[in-house]
Amino acid sequence: MYKIAVMGDRDSVLGFKALGLDVYFVEDTDTARRTLHHLAGENYAVIYMTEQLAQHLTGEIARYKDAVMPAIIFIPGKSGSLGLGEAGLKSAVERAVGADIS
Repeated sequence: MYKIAVMGDRDSVLGFKALGLDVYFVEDTDTARRTLHHLAGENYAVIYMTEQLAQHLTGEIARYKDAVMPAIIFIPGKSGSLGLGEAGLKSAVERAVGADIS
C-alpha cells in the first residue's frame, strides 16, 4: 500500500500528523535531501513539501519530476506562499496540454 509523507519545519507540518500522514520535520538542506531520497526509495506515492524547503532542493526535486512516483507537491509554509506550488502546477498543465492555457 502506498503512503503519503509531509516534509517541512515543525510549525508548518505538525497538523498533518492529525490526518494520519507521515510527518518529517526537517530544518536544514542536508537533512531534507537525505529525507527526500529515503522517502522516494520507500513506498511513498505523494510527498508534500513546504515551498520554503523546496526552494533549496531544486536539483533533487528535478530528479523525480518525470517519475511516476513519488509525486512531489509544494505547500505553503508558516510564513506564507512563495508561488512555487502554483508555478509547478502551471508547468505540469502546460506539459500535459502542450500550450499555456492561462
